[in-house]
Amino acid sequence: MPALRPLAVALAAALPALACAGETLTIYSRAAPGSLDARSLGAGSAIPGYAVVREERPFALAAGRNLLRVDDVPELIDPTTVAFASLTDPAGTRVVEQSFEFDLTSSAKLLSRYLGREITVERARGDGVESITGTLVGTQGGLTLKLPDGSVAIVQSPAGIRLPSLPGGLVSKPALAWDVEATHSGTHRTEFSYQTGGMTWWADYNLAYSEARPGSCRVDVGAWVTIVNQSGASFPAARVKLVAGDVHRAAPPGVAYGMVTDAPEALRAAKSQGFVEKAFFEYHLYTLGRTTSLAQNSTKQIELFPAAPGVGCEKTLVYQGQAATWGPPGAPLVERGYGVQSNRKVDIYLRLGNSASNGLGVPLPAGRVRVSRRDEADGALEFVGEDVIDHTPRDETVQVRLGSAFDVVGERRQTDFRLDGAARWMEEDIEVRVRNHKDEAVPVIVRESLYRWSQWRLVRHDHDFTKEDSRTVDFPLRVAAHGEAVVRYTVRYTW
Repeated sequence: MPALRPLAVALAAALPALACAGETLTIYSRAAPGSLDARSLGAGSAIPGYAVVREERPFALAAGRNLLRVDDVPELIDPTTVAFASLTDPAGTRVVEQSFEFDLTSSAKLLSRYLGREITVERARGDGVESITGTLVGTQGGLTLKLPDGSVAIVQSPAGIRLPSLPGGLVSKPALAWDVEATHSGTHRTEFSYQTGGMTWWADYNLAYSEARPGSCRVDVGAWVTIVNQSGASFPAARVKLVAGDVHRAAPPGVAYGMVTDAPEALRAAKSQGFVEKAFFEYHLYTLGRTTSLAQNSTKQIELFPAAPGVGCEKTLVYQGQAATWGPPGAPLVERGYGVQSNRKVDIYLRLGNSASNGLGVPLPAGRVRVSRRDEADGALEFVGEDVIDHTPRDETVQVRLGSAFDVVGERRQTDFRLDGAARWMEEDIEVRVRNHKDEAVPVIVRESLYRWSQWRLVRHDHDFTKEDSRTVDFPLRVAAHGEAVVRYTVRYTW
């Protein structure tokens, strides 16, 4: 067997001829939209997200075996995701072994390495300090030393501890290490990557609402990204990418290709410095056009896209008078009193089309939407409601629920109920009243859920309606100022 070639040590420092290309972070979020608050996040391991880190770095390799080491990597690395490759000579360079060293030095670990060995402990005695030298035999509830004369001393709160030397196997910073075999010596441009926990991101949208006239509204849309880094490492000059979409983690992310999507001209203005969005596989990828620093234990906000002014919107009042119902049932709900409790609240919804013709037209990652309106008395923006949205593609509609109207109330009641079990039918008479205490007329949608059974028809109704789905009908009303509107209908169920 030929003798093993000498093991050469390659320094991780960047060489003058090949500057370090820096890190690229692709950050994935597993947070439910609007569920996170930067002030209440827990430890890094509990952060609902992760990142794939890629870095190019030059190493001086000798022909044969080389030990490579990179310090200051995150503490939350998944070691099974670490990969290393030479870009200079990929065919002639291979990784023999790789390891993630994370057994960081601490007082407790140092002392555990000295069990059964001699140490010196200092403890306070009056106005001075007394030194005790003995064999460390226990570390629970204080330090227990066996002294040379055979007696035992227990030091509860030592003033200091002196160890003969620093034991091997402990590291001061997490590190990645590779045992690499190279065919060709010289400077190799290399790339390594890994996945780490403790990182996440989410989107926040700020909408400034205005009305030119009743029924016609506009919003100025601002969008920000919040990035949290509790991975255990800092990234001083990182290129950042954000993945929007529900990525399944049962298999590692594969290579995918996509096309850059168009956006309105107003939103393309700052792409050289802000985020550039493109379709990527079945997700959307947002790439920051500059490097940024992400310090350990930090939260950073970056504009997702330039503010979009004057986006058209529609404010809608919706009255759903029924209390919560569950369905579809396994059998017709024939109890007379089921689900007839009335809710008085009329909800406020804001809808806006996410289209280029409407002044927006960009894929919107899931996040929290906050809406404010300017007070004409002093010009201040006042908060009027918020909601969360899921990932919303371009040319879809964004709908947020802002709250409940103060001056518009509803009332719903069952006026009659008839059942013929033998003939397999039942009828229910419903009356819905909406009262408007405002000084101007308001449009209101009365939304009714026909929940008792799947086969139904309206046999009588005094207002036109639209069928929204198999169990929901909407009655559009216009309620006069200081007036009332009434909807009456009869629904017949058969089975």
